[in-house]
Formats: sequence, structure tokens, C-alpha cells
Amino acid sequence: MSLLALALAGRGLVEPEEPVVRADDEALLRGRAAFETLRVYDGRPFRLEAHLDRLSASAASIGLPALERGSLEELVPLVLPFAGEGAVLRLVWTGGSDAAPPAGLALLSAVPEWIEDVRTRGARAVSLLGVRAAVPWLLPGVKSTSYAVNMAAEAEAKRRGADEAIFVDGDGIVLEGTVTNVWWRKDATLFTTSVDLGILAGVTRAALLEVAPSCGYGVEEGMFQLEELREADEAFTSSSVREVMPLVEIDGRRLELGPAADALQRALRDLAAKV
Repeated sequence: MSLLALALAGRGLVEPEEPVVRADDEALLRGRAAFETLRVYDGRPFRLEAHLDRLSASAASIGLPALERGSLEELVPLVLPFAGEGAVLRLVWTGGSDAAPPAGLALLSAVPEWIEDVRTRGARAVSLLGVRAAVPWLLPGVKSTSYAVNMAAEAEAKRRGADEAIFVDGDGIVLEGTVTNVWWRKDATLFTTSVDLGILAGVTRAALLEVAPSCGYGVEEGMFQLEELREADEAFTSSSVREVMPLVEIDGRRLELGPAADALQRALRDLAAKV
């Protein structure tokens, strides 16, 4: 991650190289912190309020001190002047420690260069065993910094020659990607896993649900088998940073690039331009 700017609640803008989190903060010791990542388009963060809503909910689910939303909102305009035409904004709320309150951070970084290249050719994915977050202590729908499992899955995908990992449960039900929601198309219908299965309710996912009808597609949310994804007419993932990412291979089975991913990507950018 190429850090362009950093701001800390209570201090404001600081040098990106400056240490800002205490060594005894629970974010470091136990991974007890919540975060949100969103795109900045032409200096405008996309759906900031929705991301702050989810950050507040994640903090509550983890049991962190109540999110000081106003203090985080004040950090955003401090880092935006460094965004240029496009950047990635990450907001973090830590657990703090016995000796110090939680830390609120806004980090601005460059959009990873590989994304557009992979979007052009399409991403390759493998399915890996995941756990359905069906009970509260598995933190369904929470975006926390305890990302070791996700990163290990992504590393395993790369070891197998793929770009992305898609989690499925022990019954073969499609859940989500390591940092994405999963979609596929059959004829004029789009399918995506229901948030009732404990997956992350992606902000970009919600945006695509809005624009899909105007692109000529109906949407079904539900519980679907991996084989349905593998036999799709086309498939793709969605996330704030990667936006709409076409999939051209799942577990070695080839998929064709299709019109839905392109149409939804354009519609997503159109939405962002109206912010």
C-alpha cells in the first residue's frame, strides 16, 4: 500500500511515516479494530455515510468503545487534497488499551496499479473452504482488522495460480471472496449470496443492486451451490477498491467475459460521478 496521507483523531494530519498506534492497543495485540475502505473519485469519497454506518455497526459487534463518528468525519477532508483523480480511503477505529483510548485513523493510499490490468483480462479464482458466520460470536457482516484468514486464503489462491479465493462452506454454498462479494449471471438474471448467510453487506454490492435493473438485469439473492457459479454465463466480484471485477476461471473451469460486468462497471462509475 502506497500511503499518500495520514490523519489521526485528536491530532489531525501527521507524516505518513510517523507511528500513531500504541504498542499495547488491542488492534495490534488482538486484532480488535474495525475498518472501512472506500474509493475516492476526483476528490470525492463514494458513499462515505454508508461506510461510516457499517464501521459503527462493526465496532459495536466487536465490542469496541463506541465509534466517535464526528472525529473520523473531521479527518476525511484533511487527507482528500492528496487524492488526485483517484485514491483509496481507509478509516480505522481501534480497541485502545487500559492506558489509552481508541485511535481513529484516516489513511489515503494510491489505487493498486494491478486492478485495471486484471479487469481487462479477467480474474482467475479458486474455491476454498470457509465458515458461514451463522452465530453472533462469528461476527457476521463485520469488517474487522482480524484479516489473517482472508490473507492466508488469498496467498493460497496465488499459490494455485489464481488471483482470488472464493469461500464456500462445508455444504458447497457460495459465501464471498476474501475481500469481495460474488456475483454471476444466467441469461438476464444476476445471482448473489444473501447477506442472511453472514457475509459482508458490501457497499458496492448495494450500489449494484440499485443499478442492475437500469442495466437490464433482474437480481436474485439467496443460498446457491458452487456448481451454479461454475456453470454461469459470466461471473464477477464486487468491492469498493476493485469495483466490478470479471471472473474468467473458477477452479480451472473457464468462463467467458460477458456484458453484465461491463455494464455494471460503467453504471457504478456513473453513480460515483454524481456524488
